[in-house]
Amino acid sequence: MASADTAARDVALIILGATGDLTSRLLLPGLGRALAAHELPRVTLVGSARSEHGEDEWRTVVREALAETPLDADAAEDLAGRAVWCAADASDPDDLRGLFAAAAEAVGSDDVVPVVYFAVGPGVAVQAVEALGRMDDLPEGLRLALEKPFGRDEESARRLNAALAEVVDEDRIFRVDHFLGESMVTTLLGLRTANRALARVWSAADVERVDVVADESIALEGRAEFYDGTGALQDMLQSHLLHVLAMAALEPPARVDASGLQGAVVEVLRATRLWDDDAAASSRRARYTAGVLDGTRTPAYADEEGVDASRGTETLAEVTLAVDSDRWRGVPFRLRSGKALAETRWEVILTLRAPEDVPEGLSAAGRPERIVVGLNPRGVRVELAVDGADTPFDAHRTPLAAELGVERVDAYGEVLRGLLTGDPLLSVAAEASELGWKILEPVIAAWEADEVPLEEYPAGSAGPEGWD
Repeated sequence: MASADTAARDVALIILGATGDLTSRLLLPGLGRALAAHELPRVTLVGSARSEHGEDEWRTVVREALAETPLDADAAEDLAGRAVWCAADASDPDDLRGLFAAAAEAVGSDDVVPVVYFAVGPGVAVQAVEALGRMDDLPEGLRLALEKPFGRDEESARRLNAALAEVVDEDRIFRVDHFLGESMVTTLLGLRTANRALARVWSAADVERVDVVADESIALEGRAEFYDGTGALQDMLQSHLLHVLAMAALEPPARVDASGLQGAVVEVLRATRLWDDDAAASSRRARYTAGVLDGTRTPAYADEEGVDASRGTETLAEVTLAVDSDRWRGVPFRLRSGKALAETRWEVILTLRAPEDVPEGLSAAGRPERIVVGLNPRGVRVELAVDGADTPFDAHRTPLAAELGVERVDAYGEVLRGLLTGDPLLSVAAEASELGWKILEPVIAAWEADEVPLEEYPAGSAGPEGWD
């Protein structure tokens, strides 16, 4: 098992599946922003895939991805000019040895921290992890980074975690969920612990319901190969939104480090279950039909290129959960995410209970007060009941809003900073990756059995008629 103190050593970032969209659209730009914003170890990029790929071609991909970032032009050219390409079958131990050797040669030293980023599908990732497990000469300080989904169900997630544990220690495994960026962590924890007014109402005593919403105004955009076999429930709710729920509902740890934060998240997920333990009654699903998005005619999901309409893949998913903790018992937590909707919203919304003992002669606001925490862009809006200017005895819900600053790096930049420095704060814990499946597997089963109807909504609308 690989382990070593690697804090000050150069890093070789080895990207498996480097020819994919993830690398050019998210990973490399995120790396550029992270390097521009932070003092980080010297990085050498090693691209790899099964196919032969010219080194000049790979360096061009790197240059183009870095061009739109704030990284200094000389630093960007240095990074691109040192980038190397090494074709490899990630499931072959000998090919992986060749990758590590190529990384050491590119750096010019054996004293390098190899960081393997699995920018590949879950099936290939499992094969690569198993291949690493068959090697008895793993490089010192090896770190592994895997994208969600972590497995395809609870059992496969457990098997994957067991295989990873045979390769490196847990603190060198980075299960990447880019919703768990540092800005989101600090936003939710800061509002709850550093703000006296909000901290006092952050519980079932004052909160009637909590909504975690990740609506997108974009449609499929050529991602049918991945999305049509996954859908909104598994793509967004099972990983991203369950972890946002956990961040909103956890008991603040005594110390914000990997151990404290991951432990608090796991504690919440252990206490989370379907509302009334009824998969059919606590969930809804739908997919978009033809409509207009931003003035452009959008085809129905079933007619998008690469989609198999017979699969019945949902593009909008909603699940209501209960968190059986002392703080939140009895409060419904609704998770919702969808594509091709009227507006993009990434928010955590706390709807407050109606006030008690309103004096005679005053009227409460017609709509409940709310705390709305924006995740992208970051911000907070408190909608309070105040006297109306023309009707002083009738309360109206009035928003008080504040922006929470602009992040210097994006979510992938935050993830990569942790990878390069060896800080696992933003990594998903092994048990959390399994609990996400355990919580929602009854819903997956109910949908596969057609116990929940697949509703429809026009692209560009707010969702199906009758949905809140």
